[in-house]
Amino acid sequence: MHHTLLLTLNAGSSSVKFAVYAATPALPLLAVGKIEGLGAQARFSVRSTADVASGFGLAPEPALNNHAEAVQAILRWQQHAFAGAQVLAVSHRVVHGGTSHVAPVLIDDAQVVALERLVPLAPLHQPHNLAGIRAARLAFPGVPQIACFDTAFHRHHGFVADTFALPRRYYDEGIRRYGFHGLSYEFIARRLHADHPALAAGRVIVAHLGNGASMCAMRNGRSVASTMGFTALDGLPMGTRCGQLDPGVVLYLMTEKGMDAAAISHLLYQESGLKGLSGLSHDVRTLQASDNPAAHEALAYFADRCRREIGSLSASLGGLDALVLTGGIGENAAAVRAAILADMGWLGIELDPQANQDHATAISTPASRVSVLVFKTNEERMLAEHAAELLML
Repeated sequence: MHHTLLLTLNAGSSSVKFAVYAATPALPLLAVGKIEGLGAQARFSVRSTADVASGFGLAPEPALNNHAEAVQAILRWQQHAFAGAQVLAVSHRVVHGGTSHVAPVLIDDAQVVALERLVPLAPLHQPHNLAGIRAARLAFPGVPQIACFDTAFHRHHGFVADTFALPRRYYDEGIRRYGFHGLSYEFIARRLHADHPALAAGRVIVAHLGNGASMCAMRNGRSVASTMGFTALDGLPMGTRCGQLDPGVVLYLMTEKGMDAAAISHLLYQESGLKGLSGLSHDVRTLQASDNPAAHEALAYFADRCRREIGSLSASLGGLDALVLTGGIGENAAAVRAAILADMGWLGIELDPQANQDHATAISTPASRVSVLVFKTNEERMLAEHAAELLML
């Protein structure tokens, strides 16, 4: 029986993902779960690693309307599933850490206030992350709460990689390129260092391709450039987000279409990307199964922008030794990977079509100068590792 536990929380707009680890040096995963549909018909699902079939139904639960009620439900489940075990710490994913957070921190009242000030920088994510933190502080009084930031991994960039060509005062105010998906990139960097140390020491691009998508250029395991900028809208097209966009388009929508900030925000965050281009869906699986030409044009655009960003980040690294694909699309969509990596011999990438089709870890040919790997990312594990390191387990 495990007597002390680490709990990780990743709070979204209508969901809370969580995982439970034993608070021992190896951090074995004990259970992983999520609550979806907050405020509507909430569903609680959990998978224990000891007993894969163990589900925890919502039958005894009242309606879960918000994050506080969801975290209380997780607490009740934890007390039932791990009777007598103590939660040593709760580790939270926080999307934006601003300019000052370069590492995970213990959360106190002052930290909550500081993180609230960053809500305008990540309006779709930060309020929900904070709701999860508030809920957990109430549900687990006296238990250390740790914030881990998606921006922290990129906070060592030089000025050139971080700035926009705006008057300098805006940079000083914090209008700069932050980059995101840092917990995923850090997990991949550590895994690469453990499994492929020679590659990890070199020039690596990691492509986190999911509903949110970005790429990160790393040298010796450290981020040197990212495709995402001031917000999670920049760079690659995503499920419902536009990616790179001429700012003149936004001005045009304001002046000629009479759209206000709220309407433009809704358009760029919720109605664009693969969903907007296809007019069908944000989901790559749906688009691949469709015989609608617009669905295939959306996927072709996605692949083309990925290719351009690989070229751009290779230039910032002065060459490339390895490319790692991760995230829901990177890990599972063989056809999308093939489209991104076709005719990349000029960069030293030679795809092995069979290995790609078989979802092998290495999908480049033995002769390929650049190693292409597919890794499964694990942001929850990164949250647990950060908590363990901060508490010096």
